[in-house]
Amino acid sequence: MRADGKLAKEKSVIASAIPYIMPKRYDAQNFITEYADMEILRKYIHAKRKEGIRIPYMTLILAAYFRAYQENPKINRFVMNKRIYDRNHFCVSFMILKKRADGMPDETSIKVFFEDGDDVFSINRKIEGSIAKNQDSSVNNATDRFARFMLSLPLLPTLVVGLVKLLDRYGLLPRRIIDLSPFHTSLFITNLASINTSAIFHHCYEFGTTGVFVCMGKPVANYINGEYRKKLIPLSCVLDERICTGHEYAQFWASFQRYLKHPELLENGTRE
Repeated sequence: MRADGKLAKEKSVIASAIPYIMPKRYDAQNFITEYADMEILRKYIHAKRKEGIRIPYMTLILAAYFRAYQENPKINRFVMNKRIYDRNHFCVSFMILKKRADGMPDETSIKVFFEDGDDVFSINRKIEGSIAKNQDSSVNNATDRFARFMLSLPLLPTLVVGLVKLLDRYGLLPRRIIDLSPFHTSLFITNLASINTSAIFHHCYEFGTTGVFVCMGKPVANYINGEYRKKLIPLSCVLDERICTGHEYAQFWASFQRYLKHPELLENGTRE
């Protein structure tokens, strides 16, 4: 039993064997590009704005992902030490830009936890609150402070990371350290559209337990027979194939697309 999960029971013999055949996450990466219909999301965003609620595109994508995960929980599994685990929570990691006290841009990682009962509105509040808290140049979150401490002494980063990897490998890493690490996450997402950059396929980190990495790119035009139809948001996804079968991944993406096409389904009616 790990602090962040327990051994998965419902898996086939083949699924159990695959982590021994592909022990590294970078051996087991699959790539797929999904598309979100920007026109549908834009209409929803504008409708909510008229109600005084500002919801970004990334929040809608995360809310759709979370709802699809609830219907297909195996997407939240991870592999460690050649064993498949069911994660006992759901969280999302991403990077944000902030300005240092000297005015120079800097990056910091954020990790947001979602819970059963969360809808698009509560997810939006959690993300907005976390971003607002961490964008202040005078604020260093716990992850930043830990990283700064590691880099303060020669050899310390190598020793600390080595120890963390060892403890993680044998399920002894404390939950407090897991919660600090952006690499121990259900989903890592990056929004390159915010800096007007095309989507890339970003690797899933070997360090930690990231099973899925999603990259939002700048919108692209969709043409059919040379005729412009609409704008799409490309989502470049890198997946650890060991956590799900192809059929289970297909079911997840079908659910995900259903919620992207009908964002009103992401509401539970709670808008505190």
